[in-house]
Amino acid sequence: MKTALPLIITARIALRDLAPLDDLRRLHFPPDRNFLRAHLTMFHRLPGEYRDRIIDQLSVVAEQTAEISAHVSGVRHLGAGVAFAICSPELQDIRSSLKRTFMAWLTSQDMRAWAPHVTIQNKATKAAADRLYKELGDQFIPYGITIIGLDLWRYLGGPWQHERTVDFGATA
Repeated sequence: MKTALPLIITARIALRDLAPLDDLRRLHFPPDRNFLRAHLTMFHRLPGEYRDRIIDQLSVVAEQTAEISAHVSGVRHLGAGVAFAICSPELQDIRSSLKRTFMAWLTSQDMRAWAPHVTIQNKATKAAADRLYKELGDQFIPYGITIIGLDLWRYLGGPWQHERTVDFGATA
């Protein structure tokens, strides 16, 4: 579905868990393209025309969900960058449910199988990405993080504008 007002949904990572990812992103992401903190994108392009319906659906999910445990399970090479892979069956279930709800609006990118990750380097040369991938991979030890809600963003052609946070656990 075409939209002039695209919306993005991200999983909200607890601040204590987000901080080290954000530090790495600030170090390795091109400063002229780093418009926001490290994040875990769940949907890349939903129609802004349906913002209120999307918020309603996110609120329903959030009310029925307690905080989620997830694992930073590995380092991923993205070709022109590096990311940390995130593993969480519960978050996968939430995305699958939302995908069914938003099916009529999804782009091909959001229809594909979802491989959750937090990008810390992008738009780099292959050599720079190779170096960072090796450096991070050599010292990587899997660890846990907590997902505490969902965020809705409006894409502004580069920067994102925060629209709404829905916290997990309101009635879970």
